[in-house]
Order: sequence, then C-alpha cells, then structure tokens
Amino acid sequence: MQRNAYVTDLRSLQSECSINYLRLLRLLGDMEAGESREVELISDGRWLGVLRLELLERAPYTSMVRVTQSGVLDSLIEAPRMRVHLYHDVRMAEVTDFQRQRHFDGRYRYPNARMHQPDEKLQLNRFLGEWLEHGLAHGHSLDHPLDSPVIR
Repeated sequence: MQRNAYVTDLRSLQSECSINYLRLLRLLGDMEAGESREVELISDGRWLGVLRLELLERAPYTSMVRVTQSGVLDSLIEAPRMRVHLYHDVRMAEVTDFQRQRHFDGRYRYPNARMHQPDEKLQLNRFLGEWLEHGLAHGHSLDHPLDSPVIR
C-alpha cells in the first residue's frame, strides 16, 4: 500500500487564524500591554476553570498574548499554556508557543521524535479557536460582576 505525503491545508490554517484573530479581539477589548483579563469558564452550571489572557506586547502591526487556563485538574496535569501572535495588518492570530515548545512547522513527517501530528500547527490553532469560542460562549469576566457575560 502506498502512503501519500501529507499536504498542508493552507486555506484551513489561514481561515482558523483569521477567526482566532477576531475572537481574541473580542476577548481582549481595549487592554494595554502588561494588562490581563480572567474569564471564569462555566458550562451547565459546573465550574471548569479560569481562562487568563495576558497582553504581553502591543505594537502597530503585531501584538503578543499569553493564553493560559487554570482549573480543577491543576494538581494532576500541567495547565494548557500558549503564546499567540496577532498580526494586525493581515488580521490573523497564530499560535507560536505551546507548553514551552516553539516554532511549529506547517507539516511533519510521521512518526517523528516529538510525536507531532503531520498537521500539528493546524491542530494547535484549532485548539486555540475552540478554547476562545468556549470562553466567549460560556465565560464570565472576573473583572466585572459574576453574572456579566464576556463581551459578545
């Protein structure tokens, strides 16, 4: 049986990065560099944790955000953590660091030493999108009264 090499789905990656840019803008609001926002995540009445967005840098063409989550499993596993670059000129947000690993290639041979999936970069950006979408749909800002939903 012949195996075909994975071909990067550039259209899906760009689409995910564009949507994540809009999601992050909604969650960040008018934050300045050095500020952070915490969003309490609740689903079906259950507390799932806190999504924390920290604006590390803001410049005319790029911004850098650290996204982390703390929650009920903190004592068992390392909390998800990523750094995201926002490119304002093209209106895209890209995961550039996940769990202290940097610079992900568009595709990987499989298997590989780090056991990255062939489409690891796309999967990380999709994970960010699901994370942010959950925060927008079910989150409550801890900067405001508990019953106020996140900016929609």
